[in-house]
Amino acid sequence: MTASTPKRRADARENRDAILAVARLALAESPEISLNAVAKRAGVGNATLYRHFPTREALVLAVYGRDVAEIRDVATRLLAERFPMEALREWMRELARCVLTRRGLGDALRLATGPDRAQLADTYQAMSDALAELLAANEAAGTVRQGLDPEIVLLALGSLWQLDPDGEWAAQAEGIIELLIAGLAAR
Repeated sequence: MTASTPKRRADARENRDAILAVARLALAESPEISLNAVAKRAGVGNATLYRHFPTREALVLAVYGRDVAEIRDVATRLLAERFPMEALREWMRELARCVLTRRGLGDALRLATGPDRAQLADTYQAMSDALAELLAANEAAGTVRQGLDPEIVLLALGSLWQLDPDGEWAAQAEGIIELLIAGLAAR
């Protein structure tokens, strides 16, 4: 191993991170943006982009996977910082912000995966796990009903994807969240 090997690995990580950051923004703008445009904006060559992401689908799934991992981590962080009910409420708000500010990513994801959503099983499970962690903390605190199914709650949160990102989405998302919180609350 040469002395330059760790530097090359660091450069590769930096290139990958730059590509993902640019792709996140670019896909939010236009779900059909070309990979060449992403490479150019990221300041890397096409070969570098394709070395990390050999297909458009691979890039879109990596961007989506990173977003899901961030939302997953937010649940744990919020539970460490806040009371369980406020953590749940704020996590739902963060999910709404992610959904509405990265709307084009959802369209790009549908274009990349088509009707076969099998590639999304891991990311869906991560979201379900995050919500399960939040619900379990709230059950222990006595703030939500016992035995809530995180997948059913996720389905209800799916209404966030129907909001218009150019409209009054923040107020509408808050209304949806408060309606869900009221429905989840312990009686």
